[in-house]
Amino acid sequence: MKNLDQLLRNNIRDLQPYSCARDEFKGEASVYLDANENPYNAPFNRYPDPLQLEVKEKISTIKNVASENIFLGNGSDEAIDLLYRAFCEPRVDNVVAIEPTYGMYKVSANINDIEYRRVLLDENFQFTAASILEACDANTKLVWLCSPNNPTGNNLNPDEIISLLKTFEGIVVVDEAYIDFAGVESFSTLLGQYPNLVVLQTLSKAWGSAAIRLGMAFASTAIIQVLNKIKYPYNVNMLTQRQALEALNNAEKVHAWVEILLDERKKLIGMLEELALVEHIYPTDSNFILVKVTDADAIYNYLVNQSIIVRNRNSVKLCGGCIRITVGTPNENTILIEELIKFGI
Repeated sequence: MKNLDQLLRNNIRDLQPYSCARDEFKGEASVYLDANENPYNAPFNRYPDPLQLEVKEKISTIKNVASENIFLGNGSDEAIDLLYRAFCEPRVDNVVAIEPTYGMYKVSANINDIEYRRVLLDENFQFTAASILEACDANTKLVWLCSPNNPTGNNLNPDEIISLLKTFEGIVVVDEAYIDFAGVESFSTLLGQYPNLVVLQTLSKAWGSAAIRLGMAFASTAIIQVLNKIKYPYNVNMLTQRQALEALNNAEKVHAWVEILLDERKKLIGMLEELALVEHIYPTDSNFILVKVTDADAIYNYLVNQSIIVRNRNSVKLCGGCIRITVGTPNENTILIEELIKFGI
């Protein structure tokens, strides 16, 4: 990769970050008179740890990633936005992403006024490093890869990802929001080998904590320092940090949930295969299933009228005629199938 200073925007490289009160000491003090806080209404009167050190230590133990290689944000979307703001000069630089994929990469590019280049996946929803590199030029700073991919559900070819890491001079972001369902090793194990690698994960999916909005970015110490430099001072609130610790302290429960959902996924696929309105079920490594049906728009609207919400992906490239179904509880999955049967009668 290029030297990190070459990749950074000049204003970010030269930025003097805001120093908040809690940056100036570590640990607990007996008297806090530094941040103009109200001394009453503890504990909500105090600003949260700006670097979320206790949460990072727990994540470090679970994910086997050093604390200094962890960034925590308000959902993965914050890390996505910060990567644009750190590395991409508006109306100058560009990024490359696979298509179809998670929509926030493009939305964030548009917000930051960055050219967004798409590389269409093949019929098996796979890419090649060569196809990505062909779309790149001297101003390409980031490549976005989602694996397992959303909305297709499949793991991307790891050999192609590694090939890209070896040859692309910018930052390769591998979004692993669904990694806990994937049955493969996280790319975070390769951080020491590839300084241009950023891995995104989240507590929103397998960890059952979407409401608290906690995203994780794993990267080199240098990249993490950049993200910490430009984030807002107290970006993760105290309530989120507390709830994250509670979730992380119950990892065995999460493992049990994953096993249940994988079993339910298998059952749900079996039930869907029996329906005449189902034309094709794509292989999945996530907690959702992409299903090609006879009339995606009509089926989606029918389900909405029955208070069942799935995702209509009919207008997405390569996903024409498809709906995306999240694996629910056994009861939820049964209700879905019953309504699909009624639709087909």
